[in-house]
Amino acid sequence: MKPEIELILDSTHDAMIAIDSHERITLFNRAAERLTGQNAAASIGRDVKEVVDNTRLPYVMAHDVQELNRRQQLGDTEIITNRMPVKDESGRVIGAIAVFRDVGELTRLAAEVTGLSHTIETWQSLFDAIQDAISVVDAKGNLLLINEHYQKLSGVSSTTGLIDALGEGSLHKRVLSSGQAVKAVQKYIGILDKHVIIDCAPLKVGDEIIGSAAVIHDFSEITKLSSDLDQAKSIIRNLEAKYTFDDILGRHPKMLDAIEKAKLAATTNATLLLRGESGTGKELFAHAIHNASERKFHQFIRVNCAAINPNLLESELFGYVEGSFTGAKKGGHVGYFQQAHRGTIFLDEIAEIDLNTQAKLLRVLQEKEIQPVGSPKTIEVDLRIISATNADLEQLIKAGKFREDLYYRLNVLPIQLPSLAERPEDIEVLALELMHKLNREYGKLAETISSDALFEMRRYDWPGNVRELENIIARAMINMKVGERVIEQQHLPPMMASKAQVVIDRPLSEGEAVPLKDFLAHQERHYIQQLLARNGDNKTQTAKDLGISIRSLYYKISNAR
Repeated sequence: MKPEIELILDSTHDAMIAIDSHERITLFNRAAERLTGQNAAASIGRDVKEVVDNTRLPYVMAHDVQELNRRQQLGDTEIITNRMPVKDESGRVIGAIAVFRDVGELTRLAAEVTGLSHTIETWQSLFDAIQDAISVVDAKGNLLLINEHYQKLSGVSSTTGLIDALGEGSLHKRVLSSGQAVKAVQKYIGILDKHVIIDCAPLKVGDEIIGSAAVIHDFSEITKLSSDLDQAKSIIRNLEAKYTFDDILGRHPKMLDAIEKAKLAATTNATLLLRGESGTGKELFAHAIHNASERKFHQFIRVNCAAINPNLLESELFGYVEGSFTGAKKGGHVGYFQQAHRGTIFLDEIAEIDLNTQAKLLRVLQEKEIQPVGSPKTIEVDLRIISATNADLEQLIKAGKFREDLYYRLNVLPIQLPSLAERPEDIEVLALELMHKLNREYGKLAETISSDALFEMRRYDWPGNVRELENIIARAMINMKVGERVIEQQHLPPMMASKAQVVIDRPLSEGEAVPLKDFLAHQERHYIQQLLARNGDNKTQTAKDLGISIRSLYYKISNAR
């Protein structure tokens, strides 16, 4: 074989083995040497079956057939091979040749090609997914590519369009000549009536500038989105009723009864009155009722009547017109009732409304209309009123502090929410749910609550109800050390550990008995707390109600602490 031909064959990446009519090897290039592990010089002239024991070249030569794209095992290497007979000018078979390659190498090459294709497709998809317009030019300033958003914004359908369609042409030129990025350049595109902000930067390979890329932000769109966001925030502040009936937990019959009544109420437009101690979930029920009603796609307005200055409550509820009083806003103010049109308004702490405002609220319920402060006109409103209180409205009516006619209007469908002390069997499910919620907030990993801790929690009378339970669980989790996953009795605040804290309105469980003096002391403290709360912390009136001196009351309060 001529040296130049041998050099070419040794340079090719494909392995080659050829035999003559006597089945002796006449060609064995370097690639074949690498794949078979046999020495090329030592293999030339030998019987091919001695070098490659499973060769099919003799068969191909004897039967004058081609075998294409066949797999074959060469030791530990699998190859893909093409075998063909070699013929002379007269067509007589005088030998055979095999051209083969490592299958693994072909697989890797195919994977690389496929991976490169996927990478290109991924980058193109990302490029088109960017919500800003992008244009890229080469080193001479010729437009190379633009993304989909550029096309939508400019109307240019391909790279044959104008380079300056969005005002970035001069910036590309500046970047290409200076090699420096240009940022936050504002331009107005008159023909498109758009304000844009452009960032432009050089594209480099090593130190060579090969092009420039510009990112064009549609400032008009940004302004609109900002306006839409502000409007959405305003709507969400009022519209969002966050909770549904799925968020209300409990298995006690009293709680299940309250839930069923609330679900029934949600199917009507009846005025509701939610009653229960502070922390029993009255607002949670109001949210759930709104979200289960036909009004759920409209406003949900929450008003804490006790949190608004009595002098301002009327103007906040009913609104006012410009100039109606000193300090009134220019243009007036839309009240909560008008904002809740077609939706729901939740009046929490309804007992705190003064008699004058109660009279106006009665008119809303009777006439379905409001009269803004300072306006001679009335405005019709379509809304559902849910009110809530922890006060004894019947007692307030007797005291002349709450209108009886308003009471009957509000009390169309009353729902009484049980205190936590009335449903101790619900403490575990509530505590676990609160624990999981606080895990996210505090970065803890608490998983459960020990039986001893639950025992103490069930013995406590929970004057603050679920709100107090959340506070106790939070404090217990703060007391847990890093890595602890179970809330134990020692994690509970000291007040929880007192055996004097016993619920008295249910049968006592085994082990709940306490000394009578501890039990009576607890009841006395609890009764004093209730009277103080009712009397607005007026100690003189509380001492009078108890029939003791003010000094004795201070002594008892001091001992209770």
